[in-house]
Amino acid sequence: MALIVQKYGGTSVGTVERIKAVAEKVAKFQRDGHQIVVVVSAMSGETNRLIGLSQEITAEPTPREMDVLVSTGEQVTIALLSMALNEIGQPARSYTGAQIPIQTDNVHMKARIEKIDELKMRADLNAGRVIVVAGFQGVDFDGNITTLGRGGSDTTAVALAAALKADECQIYTDVDGVYTTDPRVVDKARRLETITFEEMLEMASLGSKVLQIRSVEFAGKYNVPLRVLSSFQEGPGTLITVDDEVDMEKPVISGIAFTRDEAKLTVRNAPDTPGIAYKILGPVGEANIEVDMIVQNVGAQGATDFTFTVHRNEYAKTKKILEKSIQEMGAGELTGDDKIAKISLVGVGMRSHAGVASRMFDTLAKEGVNIEMISTSEIKISVVVAEKYLELAVRALHTAFELDKTD
Repeated sequence: MALIVQKYGGTSVGTVERIKAVAEKVAKFQRDGHQIVVVVSAMSGETNRLIGLSQEITAEPTPREMDVLVSTGEQVTIALLSMALNEIGQPARSYTGAQIPIQTDNVHMKARIEKIDELKMRADLNAGRVIVVAGFQGVDFDGNITTLGRGGSDTTAVALAAALKADECQIYTDVDGVYTTDPRVVDKARRLETITFEEMLEMASLGSKVLQIRSVEFAGKYNVPLRVLSSFQEGPGTLITVDDEVDMEKPVISGIAFTRDEAKLTVRNAPDTPGIAYKILGPVGEANIEVDMIVQNVGAQGATDFTFTVHRNEYAKTKKILEKSIQEMGAGELTGDDKIAKISLVGVGMRSHAGVASRMFDTLAKEGVNIEMISTSEIKISVVVAEKYLELAVRALHTAFELDKTD
């Protein structure tokens, strides 16, 4: 008998029929002798509907009241799923985050979990009940409802699995696992049997939207075995685990992540003096704009070029800030490009294999793709290219690193 935490997203519980299907799936696990805790999101589209209602009232709702509002979506789902389970003869009990309780800090709309009391859950599990918990929410120490940010149901599931020392945390989505890259771009993309926490973190941060980053961080910190599965078809999914549990003969590269949402800006002929990077990026950071890749050229004749990337949505705002600051620092012109994309190779095998970067660069050169920026880490190589070459580059790299192979 295993203790399993299962999480079902909005599309998995998007209709009454799908909720009934989830109930049948959960009941089967229970009949097989497992103890089951289920975490659910709001029904598909419900959170957006609630946010829309708030915007009809006010353009700037208080964060506390927004948490009270949007947390109701999950409360509907837990009640309906518990009813469906009881209807087919499987005892079940629903809990909001406050009823568990899942204690969080008091930062509304992006709270962080601090403590979980598992006593009620243990009693229900021992009594043979399925526990159905509202994802995405908790309660602060003053009793205020809090939410964990969009996608927070994944984090709820992993946190409960850690608190209960569950044998596995299963994340059910509309895909059947983690793929070598987006199958919509590369039709030969393959589902991975296993991937490390480290690789999954990189993939999530670099554009793969299968799992929320915080949930992977939580799972890695508490060593919770995490599995991504499909709600709509049977299969083993993808197991996310620690390095030493992964086959040492696996490929050097596990996957290719990419994002189209990039923009770059270059400050030309900036003074090549100590502190120039801060003078450029300081005002950007103060405006809460996140900077990604950074390249500073070698100085020549007392001047240097400084290039960095931001999210495309922040491009115009960043450009406006820099137009003011480059005059103050005595730099030359400001140039920018909001039609770029970032492509990243990810794999723990890079630690022990040389030549990954050179093969990547050679592959792109043969396809006529110019590399505009490069960034590396121990298990990742990222390049910036013109957005029009994104799909061509991803397909070429997928083949070059033999990710097409089924064996």
